[in-house]
Amino acid sequence: MSDTQTAKVSKVTRALTGRVVSDKMNKTVTVLIERRVRHPLVGKIVTRSRKYHAHSENNEYKVGDLVTIEETRPISKTKTWKVVKLVEKGRNI
Repeated sequence: MSDTQTAKVSKVTRALTGRVVSDKMNKTVTVLIERRVRHPLVGKIVTRSRKYHAHSENNEYKVGDLVTIEETRPISKTKTWKVVKLVEKGRNI
């Protein structure tokens, strides 16, 4: 490959799927990610959870929606994720 031609390197980004638990902020949603892991000593399956702030440009996601988020550049102090797509619409009770 010569110096004039450069290869485009695609960066691998992390993607997670979880439920929107808060949409009260402007252009931001809080997404709860749950994962099931085996306890190292007991062997029982336990649920671990973590909340992430994700950027939502049009405020289109509501509480209860299942969304996919992707890692991105830092947008604010706590926001380094953005919502990529809506997987499932939340049910209205």
